[in-house]
Amino acid sequence: MSRFSESLFGVIENQISPIAARLSSQRHVVAIKDGFISSMPFLIVGSFMLLFAHPPFGADSQWAFARWWLGMVERHSAQIMMPYNMTMGIMAVYIAAAISYNLAISYKMNGFMAACLSLMSFLLVAAPQSNGALPVGSLGGEGIFTAILVSLYSTELMHFLQKHHIGFKLPEQVPPKIRQSFDLLIPILAIFLTLFPLSLLVQDQFGMLLPQAIMAVFKPIISASDSLPAVLIAVLLCHLLWFAGIHGAVIVGGILQAFWLTNLGINQQELNAGQPITQIFIEPFWQFFIVVGGSGSTMGLVFLYLRSRSAHLRSIGKLGLVPSMFNINEPIIFGSPVVMNPLLFIPFITAPLVNAIIAWVATRTDLVNHVVSLAPWTTPGPIGAAWSTGWDFRAVILVGVLIMVSTLIYYPFFKMYERELLKQETPTAGDELKAVEN
Repeated sequence: MSRFSESLFGVIENQISPIAARLSSQRHVVAIKDGFISSMPFLIVGSFMLLFAHPPFGADSQWAFARWWLGMVERHSAQIMMPYNMTMGIMAVYIAAAISYNLAISYKMNGFMAACLSLMSFLLVAAPQSNGALPVGSLGGEGIFTAILVSLYSTELMHFLQKHHIGFKLPEQVPPKIRQSFDLLIPILAIFLTLFPLSLLVQDQFGMLLPQAIMAVFKPIISASDSLPAVLIAVLLCHLLWFAGIHGAVIVGGILQAFWLTNLGINQQELNAGQPITQIFIEPFWQFFIVVGGSGSTMGLVFLYLRSRSAHLRSIGKLGLVPSMFNINEPIIFGSPVVMNPLLFIPFITAPLVNAIIAWVATRTDLVNHVVSLAPWTTPGPIGAAWSTGWDFRAVILVGVLIMVSTLIYYPFFKMYERELLKQETPTAGDELKAVEN
């Protein structure tokens, strides 16, 4: 191993890894990550219904099935869009409650009561009643950052009051459920005395709701996050952490989730309005184009392993083939191993970076559609890519190209690693290799 490699691995192991490990276990980061995960079933189903409301056919299609689908959507558009409106359309509502619940559980508080307080707080600033109705414009993607901030604030406020025993003291004879409900009286009052005046001030001074003001503040960051340099930095950080044995996808994905969902909300609004779709960096773009087969884009490496002369690599390839089809590649990362393996370091980092560049260019130049839907991350790559891009089957071709590119990137390093393992497995195998080379 070269001196440069030793220095690099030392930095990863001694400096980056400890910081990442602390970040991954930080209470608020975990609550946000788990909150987004809890909301995913609603968002996936809602995204699917949006695709159903936008058939992948031109209005002039003469195919009988296409004409039937287009006609049904035209006649029943409101009913078909209702599941989307009640899931993706108000996704910030679910996120606010889920984050607060998970944070409260980490404090050993009543998660349900904390979620109710967070939900009330979020609706108070994001959907104030007007003309007998609640506006929903800030309950979707526009309200995600507000949902995060409000859920953390309301739960921390509730925790502070309970920690300092600020509240109504009821006799022990009072049933627990009644005592729990009275525990929320002071937090609710505190919300009305702090968060509500802030919301009124923003409305009066800027003529916008709090979520709109927060989005205006975050807009430069959101724009920067949807750029190729941001994508490459995220990919590099994720795989450096993986190489050190830390689940980089969980850490980086948890941080990026708010940006991914905001970008998805923008794309879906543009789709519904019939406008050009603009955002690229969304979770399915990461899952099905950048890391095909799992972190490191190891699907190509699995194919190489299956034909390896090394018994160890061949067995790892057989073991990891089926999981890799569903984007689960821990058998490959830890079985090879890829972790702290200098021979596989360069392709493990390079393959997803190259995939990101190719997929970005293909999307930006409209060779494939932009992502407009969420598909479960365990969906096989080609299917997930087509699903998330509105059934654009050019995405299937792109996934195939990306797998071939990653295979070519891995090939020379795989051969070096195979040669090393063959020398270690049996003397016979080593002699056989020498004979082949001669």
